[in-house]
Amino acid sequence: MQPTVGRTVHYQSYGTPGGEYLPEPRAAIVTSVEGAIEDADGVVTQYLSLAVLNPTGFFFNLAVPSSPEPKPGHWNWPPIV
Repeated sequence: MQPTVGRTVHYQSYGTPGGEYLPEPRAAIVTSVEGAIEDADGVVTQYLSLAVLNPTGFFFNLAVPSSPEPKPGHWNWPPIV
């Protein structure tokens, strides 16, 4: 699947340092496709700019890296249920 502007992805929040709030997925809308980088092991990281939707508001995050599994500060495709 290729990310395009307007698609919905998951952004994994960081949670709080003290653990009061755990990292959890947030809905995010792709606002820009920044590009991709392939490392020496052949792993491709796709960078997107996102509008992240939270229960109390939203924020814009630039050049967010991808991760195949949920990882704080990264985006991934929502699971198929």
